[in-house]
Amino acid sequence: MTPVRPLGSTGLQCHPLGFGCYRIGDGTPAHAEALTAYLDRGGNLIDTSANYMDGESEALVGKALADRPRDGVIVVTKGGYIQGRNMALAEQQDFPETVKYGDGLWHSIHPEFLETQVRLSLERLQLDHADVYLLHNPEYYLEEIAHHRALAPSDHDEFYRRVGEAFRFLEGQVEKGKIRWYGVSSNNYALPASAPAHTSVARTLAAAESVSRDHHFRVVQLPLNLYESGGALEPESGKTVLEFCREKGLGVLANRPLNAYHQNHLVRLADFLPPGAKAPGQDDLRALLRPLAEHEQKLAGELGGSLLGGSRTAPGIAASLLDIVPQIRSVAHWEQAAGPHVIRPIQGWLAQCRQALSSRPGWEEWHGEFLRRINAAFEGIHRHLSTAQQEASDQVRVELAQAGYPPSGESLSRLALNVLLGLEGLSCVLVGMRRPEYVEDAMGAVSLERVDSLQVLKTLIG
Repeated sequence: MTPVRPLGSTGLQCHPLGFGCYRIGDGTPAHAEALTAYLDRGGNLIDTSANYMDGESEALVGKALADRPRDGVIVVTKGGYIQGRNMALAEQQDFPETVKYGDGLWHSIHPEFLETQVRLSLERLQLDHADVYLLHNPEYYLEEIAHHRALAPSDHDEFYRRVGEAFRFLEGQVEKGKIRWYGVSSNNYALPASAPAHTSVARTLAAAESVSRDHHFRVVQLPLNLYESGGALEPESGKTVLEFCREKGLGVLANRPLNAYHQNHLVRLADFLPPGAKAPGQDDLRALLRPLAEHEQKLAGELGGSLLGGSRTAPGIAASLLDIVPQIRSVAHWEQAAGPHVIRPIQGWLAQCRQALSSRPGWEEWHGEFLRRINAAFEGIHRHLSTAQQEASDQVRVELAQAGYPPSGESLSRLALNVLLGLEGLSCVLVGMRRPEYVEDAMGAVSLERVDSLQVLKTLIG
């Protein structure tokens, strides 16, 4: 029988593992297959956002749920980011209280912006309501100020005023039947209370209570993993986030359970190679990129388009990636470099191609297949680079054993998830499961024997 846990005092019962939709998008078959596999195995909580894959994450969820009973799935989505399509919208409408955090990254939780976000999210999800709607990282307001000067108490007062006004709008959306419950996803809930940009669950709850005695603020989301365990260990006025939320009937969703920032490095809490296996080399990378290279040639041969990058003897994106990827040191390095040096040039090139070739027969078909193949190539590059991280994964396993985790032949990802699943007050752990095999691995953690999770976490952070 599928285990379930209460999502705070919402009355909703959720699977201990949720399907996290960051980097999940419509048009990638493996992503759709993974979501279907999760639901078929009894999973029932999907966490997405308007800005995940620029709305394509919500679109995929909408298609996956089209033929399933609505009351069998808890849908969580979020709003606040102004990027991509939302940037074009913001440039047209000039929303109040917009935080211009950086080039191409703005943020707002003002009701005028949130109204557009709830509406557009429900359209993409093909739903008449979302079960939970979260303000997505509203701490950008504090972080942007902190770039220029030290934060003052008045800055935090203004932050919670804005949160309160957003809650007032969301109460109206509850009354209209557009959402059932609401909350906040904040990376800064897990910070020590002494941190200048720390966000407080207690003050967030107070903001909701100031709006209505019968408020519908019931869910918080924060990062939680083996090395970022503040939500389980850091006290604020004598209670940790998990303790406070359990006392107040707030559901807690944990994100980034397998992506930990530890000693200024990103550590992926997973295995990348079977014991004794050889890391892939240049020939494997060439094979991985061959489908993309072949499809690029069709642009030149059948549509008369010009390829991007590469050399005169080997033009194209695939040829460029064959040169670039061996120079990348890690997955984190790739994620930093890919945006400015790979993805944005491709986006600009595609816009030029569309302008020149959109009237020609076959363009739309070529473009759709290109998106599928480039996404598959990026997924493959991620896996290719990940193998170099196995040494770090082996070290995590050693540290877990030293922290008291009993010897186990299970995957490192299952061990890491099992530690979180043993924490009281944690409703659901959100896992990025972009492939069916990831679903199989993650869901296996639910049946593992529980360990003394708090003691393991305390020992790991020393």
